[in-house]
Amino acid sequence: MNIVILAAGQGKRMKSALPKVLQTLAGKPLLQHVLTTALSLQGKSSKTGPIVVVGHGTADVKAFLTNVSNEDAAFSRVLTVLQAEQKGTGHALLQALPKIDLQEPTLVLYGDVPLTSKKTLAKLAKLADGIRGQDSALALLTQHLSDPRGYGRIVRDADGSVLKIVEEKDASPAQKAIAEINTGIMVLPSGSLKKWLKALRASNAQGEYYLTDVIAMAVKDGVPIRTAQADDEFETVGVNSRDQLANLERIHQLNIANELMTAGVSLADPARIDVRGTLECGPDVFIDVGCVFEGCVTLGAGTKIGPYCVIRNCVIAKDVAVHAFSHLDGAKVGNQSVIGPYARLRPGADLANEVHIGNFVEVKNSKIAANSKANHLAYVGDSLVGSRVNIGAGTITCNYDGVNKHQTIIEDDVFIGSDTQLVAPVRVGRGATLGAGTTLTKDAPPNQLTVSRAKQISLQWQRPIKQATKAAVKKVIARKTPKGKK
Repeated sequence: MNIVILAAGQGKRMKSALPKVLQTLAGKPLLQHVLTTALSLQGKSSKTGPIVVVGHGTADVKAFLTNVSNEDAAFSRVLTVLQAEQKGTGHALLQALPKIDLQEPTLVLYGDVPLTSKKTLAKLAKLADGIRGQDSALALLTQHLSDPRGYGRIVRDADGSVLKIVEEKDASPAQKAIAEINTGIMVLPSGSLKKWLKALRASNAQGEYYLTDVIAMAVKDGVPIRTAQADDEFETVGVNSRDQLANLERIHQLNIANELMTAGVSLADPARIDVRGTLECGPDVFIDVGCVFEGCVTLGAGTKIGPYCVIRNCVIAKDVAVHAFSHLDGAKVGNQSVIGPYARLRPGADLANEVHIGNFVEVKNSKIAANSKANHLAYVGDSLVGSRVNIGAGTITCNYDGVNKHQTIIEDDVFIGSDTQLVAPVRVGRGATLGAGTTLTKDAPPNQLTVSRAKQISLQWQRPIKQATKAAVKKVIARKTPKGKK
């Protein structure tokens, strides 16, 4: 089956320099949602991938397709054709005609209608089934709306057969009262489509070539027209403005939340979670309010995520506690670890079981072995940390010399006192203790106390004060000093 996605429109109501189809829903461009469904529907056996008709913002759309193809090879099958002038949906589909296999039916989708399900499209395609090489039926996806304003109406005869589609701007008052609307999504017999597209005329209020006009042509040619409806209204909702995008985002996120709860996840509030990618959860996971999940995130059984955490591309094991306001990006966290509150794990942070990373602690590109902890105000970067290590408050690994990054190695059972700086490259031997305030520039031997600290002295001292303060003090002294005395 051919799949053509119309994505050439500007989307003026978005008031954005970005093409409308590249506006994001759940962290992905609208067009990516449509392409993912299209590729899934076609399968790998299809001769060609989906055809995207581009126009406004062509360079941006092609750049997106290149980037997403680098991440997922399936998208490399996507083809593009240019609609240099936007003269309507029929004109857009005409541009794709040279790349269409006329022996296969053609499914028309829209780059700004992101949530149409594979199930609904498969149902529609089945209605259009025919013998290969011969014209079959035309299948049309319609929807009954309580408020059909803004949509083309489905006009039927007395027997209920579809006669035509009338765009709202061209509709009579009686036709505007029709509740059944055209979603624009249809499966067309490609052999007849070629003839119909070339016969289109722009004799309408918009002066455009409407794809919907082929319905009347199909009726005239005796091609059966069959209709189907989506299970959920949101599947056919398009995005033309930022408020529509925001409304669809909340619908989509609530659907995701319901799927998570069905799978055994507890959500403090299903209306306050954002999944901008994929989130896989084991049983008895708890997620508090305001959490954002981006990329690919896995949460093991029994893990609890506190409020207002941001977690991106992480694998978090079983029975982990991530406390409030923590940010995790590209990290691995072992069983029964405790993170936060206000902790930050950056890419390459790899924590074993029962590791504690506390408030205002940052870990980057470091492996930390089991039962180690950094509970307060520390930075661990480009490091290998052994088991049962205690990293005191205010400790930092000085890993960057202004040009290159260097590694710090901290072996098992090390105790690092507060306010310590480890100037990499440096190694702290097994069982060593570093006294508080130490600046370590050479390796610390195992099982010894290493201290680098200036000698403490006390001196008589007058703290400097501002000139304005001196003048004020003199005035006070002058007022309190009897005349004739100094």
